[in-house]
Amino acid sequence: ERKVTSPACLSLSVSLYVCLSLSLSLSPSLYPTELKGAVEEVLPTLKQQGISVYLLSEECSVEGINPLSEHIAQASDTPLSADFRANITSKSPALYIYTSGTTGLPKAALVTQERVWAASFIQAVSGVTSEDVFYINLPLYHSAGFLIGLTGAIERGITVVLRTKFSASQFWEDCRKHNVTVMQYIGETMRYLCNTPMKDNEKDHKVRIAIGNGARSDIWREFLNRFGDIAVRELYAATEGNIGFINYTSKIGVVGRVNFLHRRMFPYTLIKFDIEKEEPVRNSKGLCIQATKGEAGLLVGKITKRSPFVGYAGNDQQTEKKRLRDVLQKGDLYFNTGDLLRIDEQNFVQFQDRVGDTFRWKGENVATTEVADILTMVDCIEEANVYGVKVEGHEGRIGMAAVKVEEGKEFDGASTFSQVASYLPAYARPRFIRIQSSFEMTGTFKMKKVTLVEEGFNPAAVQDPLYFLDPAKKTYVPLTEEIYSSINTREIKL
Repeated sequence: ERKVTSPACLSLSVSLYVCLSLSLSLSPSLYPTELKGAVEEVLPTLKQQGISVYLLSEECSVEGINPLSEHIAQASDTPLSADFRANITSKSPALYIYTSGTTGLPKAALVTQERVWAASFIQAVSGVTSEDVFYINLPLYHSAGFLIGLTGAIERGITVVLRTKFSASQFWEDCRKHNVTVMQYIGETMRYLCNTPMKDNEKDHKVRIAIGNGARSDIWREFLNRFGDIAVRELYAATEGNIGFINYTSKIGVVGRVNFLHRRMFPYTLIKFDIEKEEPVRNSKGLCIQATKGEAGLLVGKITKRSPFVGYAGNDQQTEKKRLRDVLQKGDLYFNTGDLLRIDEQNFVQFQDRVGDTFRWKGENVATTEVADILTMVDCIEEANVYGVKVEGHEGRIGMAAVKVEEGKEFDGASTFSQVASYLPAYARPRFIRIQSSFEMTGTFKMKKVTLVEEGFNPAAVQDPLYFLDPAKKTYVPLTEEIYSSINTREIKL
């Protein structure tokens, strides 16, 4: 029998109940006690929608919220009847995971039983055995933490160590304490660990495998130099996608390697992509053009019975946006990943960048349209063009917005800060604001971002007024050369 240890007292039974609720019905809703206040705010709406609400507690005084702990304690150990799953097939919904899908607002990606089953084998492919101890400190509402981490651990039958929140300072202590042999990461995880003060016992642990994505090459090397010979299994995948890669070699900076069998079973290709127009390049016949070796191209996966694209729940319009037709021949159908990759001369696959209306910061996808909608609710802002910009020494792109101030008004830094702080999580709040009198538009009336992204937030290079979000002062302050320099030297932490 395998166990679940938990430095932060997180119960596996909770996670499994959430999954069961999602796979059987959309009506139950389970939440922990720390979210009680937030649930009470929306309780009337939940009641109107016929959603039953359960609190993981012994008792609850709020009418309409049902305590669940006592029922869990009284639950029988007898296996459930097979009748409960008689109508479940591999194509049946298992759960829904919200994702930006690289375009627009967050959407519920439908994850089938087949997809959960397939994801559970990533640990096996990475070399994890039944004797390992797996450390999860990623949120379980993400595909990585839940599908690869938790369901993978169930498939392997291994011990899991769960942490409610990542802690760089306690990471290796947790690993030593619980004899962890396999860890999960995102790019920021490695950077946070490398930024901790050096200690003499840094290689004193049993971790032998790290599974994750988003590791930058220089951080990857530093991680191995500091913490020992750990097999890093960098992977590429999307929650709703039909194509993925995993680096089963020791080569740093790649997400996998072209494999004949893999490509035959799950056909994919890289096609030329026009960054300026944000669309694939097509030839005179209207077909897409394949990228050459060493050239960055848009990754697209052919939609077949073996590699389907199920789409988003109740959102046919956004589902259709992710489908790409007439790619290599008339009538074919591909899934548009929205990501640029490249294949080098040795057939190694490297992730390059993300296109579309999403950027990634602090390990989270940020939908630019959602941020723009929040900004335009500020009284002084007429329009907002949101994008991500590179910051020296950081993975991903940090949020920046070019805004047009309403005529006769001035930019109000305090009101803007109050708005983004109230409606956006910290990782999605634009740290830089650029004031523009007008926006450059495409022929289809889309705001152009390429030049803005390239110019970044250097006050010496940008003529427009720039502002920086100062959490201590709770306002946006003018971005000076001094602030810019402090960001680059990391005196100011983002």
